[in-house]
Amino acid sequence: MTMSPTAVEAVVRERYGAGARAVEAELCCPVDYDPSLLRVIPAEVLERDYGCGDPSRHLRAGETVLDLGSGSGKIAFIACQVVGPTGRVIGVDVNPEMLALARSAQDRVTAALGYDNVVFRRGRIQDLATDLDAVQAWLDEHPVHDLDGLAAMEAMSARQRSEAPLVADESVDVVVSNCVLNLVAPEHKTSLFGEIHRVLRRGGRAVISDIVSDREVPDAMKADPELWSGCVSGAFQEEAFLSAFERAGFHGITLATRDPEPWRVVEGIELRSVTVVAHKGKEGPCFDHGQAVIYRGPWRSVEDDDGHVLRRGKPTAVCAKTFELYGREPYAGSFERLEPAVPVDPATAPPFDCADDGARRPTSALRSAEPSSSPCC
Repeated sequence: MTMSPTAVEAVVRERYGAGARAVEAELCCPVDYDPSLLRVIPAEVLERDYGCGDPSRHLRAGETVLDLGSGSGKIAFIACQVVGPTGRVIGVDVNPEMLALARSAQDRVTAALGYDNVVFRRGRIQDLATDLDAVQAWLDEHPVHDLDGLAAMEAMSARQRSEAPLVADESVDVVVSNCVLNLVAPEHKTSLFGEIHRVLRRGGRAVISDIVSDREVPDAMKADPELWSGCVSGAFQEEAFLSAFERAGFHGITLATRDPEPWRVVEGIELRSVTVVAHKGKEGPCFDHGQAVIYRGPWRSVEDDDGHVLRRGKPTAVCAKTFELYGREPYAGSFERLEPAVPVDPATAPPFDCADDGARRPTSALRSAEPSSSPCC
């Protein structure tokens, strides 16, 4: 029998609470970080970081970043330097000891940098609407002694989630996480990916470093509290991890890094660190603006996340949404995008049937949408 979600949360909280008070080497997975970004971070934060990757490498100046399971604050403090004073970083963690550690270091990091762009909030990463500090403050003033008190607390929590969510819809550019998603119980993993998608702006991305397994972790291991809190029992099977992003509505899902050697081998199961980058923004209806794309190669053909099959060198009709997506990362450079010679009015554009795959547009009716180059002689 596997552990219940409540039991999983309890053992994880206990293990990482202890890890905030004293260094626990077994939770560490060796990672090389940019040493120039570590200088302003207090030693106790660095020593009590239990990550397995470096999602901060995929951030840019000026972005708003959400760090799920921010722990001691290491990735958040690295990220705040990468995004700079025009950016913003929000760290979310459920563990009071870890939050206290991160918050206690914040003034020293701020003083060293000369700006303050980080905030740490208490919440569950599979429920980014509920502000646990706000709920706790309400409970301190309104202790629950009976069913009426419980109903009042639930009503307060519902109001808070609606009126002042911990993280609002479409409010961040990048969601990062470092070896934390595996600590969420299986029953909550669907809502976890849904929450990541909800809080990202259109065009935003998730950059997730986590532990994955080469095959499914058996139920006997999922019933082991030590393996749960040790980033083993909740590890995603490798392909299932990528599929979870796809089911949540992400596109352009890329396996950015995959450690060649396993971090641990438990009962013959290899566990290793990976970092996945996934993008949000393919939602919405499809309209025909007369556009086409040409896949440059090197493969004979490729199939995208929506089932479009692009054949090398063929000017293939696509909807306006897909056309726009192919001009952004991670697709930019793989396609030549072609606009119609006679522009189509978006207000009167007909629907585009993306199921009618692979239609060819005549190049005589198209012109390149890419930056022009000098014509040949």
